[in-house]
Amino acid sequence: MSNLSLHFLGTGGGRFVMINQSRRTAGIRLVHGSEQVHIDPGPGALVFSNWAGLSPQRLGAVIVTHCHPDHYCDAEVFLEAMSHGATRRRGVLAASRSVLYGEGGLGPSVSSYHQSLVERVVPLSPGGGFELGGLRFQALEARHGDPQTVGVRVDIPGVGSIGYTSDTEYFPGLGEGYKAVRLLVLCTMRPRGMPLPLHLSVDDALRVMGEAGPSCVVLTHFGMSMLKAGPDKEAAYLEEETGIPSIAARDGMKIDLSEFIEVSGPTKKDGKRVIEA
Repeated sequence: MSNLSLHFLGTGGGRFVMINQSRRTAGIRLVHGSEQVHIDPGPGALVFSNWAGLSPQRLGAVIVTHCHPDHYCDAEVFLEAMSHGATRRRGVLAASRSVLYGEGGLGPSVSSYHQSLVERVVPLSPGGGFELGGLRFQALEARHGDPQTVGVRVDIPGVGSIGYTSDTEYFPGLGEGYKAVRLLVLCTMRPRGMPLPLHLSVDDALRVMGEAGPSCVVLTHFGMSMLKAGPDKEAAYLEEETGIPSIAARDGMKIDLSEFIEVSGPTKKDGKRVIEA
């Protein structure tokens, strides 16, 4: 079985966590063989990519799910890196239409100049997508303050599928697009009992898990109230309620998917959790 790695370079979300950097807002790096894809490069993505030894010059694609700064801020510098200092048109920019063209007072957040640096620009709308090195990326419906927001499902030969909801509120059927993924990454801003319009709370995550039936869940993109409540505590609640292994992401955490799902903390003393899923 081939191997895929997810590097959680940042696990914070929302205005105040972004402003204070209570958690980093650097997004997620996906690595599969020689292919690297960065999802939602918010503030700090450049710094913490290099800190983790994941040079943005190795990127083959950048995905930006919507036009809010905790998701797009470092996108343009990543495109400069991916194009090797604007010397070579290469790579894919896949982004919501608000990011690329602007809509409803939002964006565009990636300039036409920076869009010209890549080999391919893919506007993401539900049902659309692209392929890269055997990986298949599909955009899924999300409902957020930016109406063009999308979630992403990735199908990986020899590994299975992963899902990333991005920011969204719960709506009936949200989990259907992520049905039976091995790993579902839920952007969960709020803890139990603290709903927030246009975002997921842990109560919402419970409903999505019931619809999707994933093998494993990772919570990320935490707001201030979630950090105060304790993400590990909230993940433990979800695991107890559903029986589905549930993990609260931490800055610098890595997940390897091959025969098993192996979760490594940011430091050696954190140890590893191996999930047979």
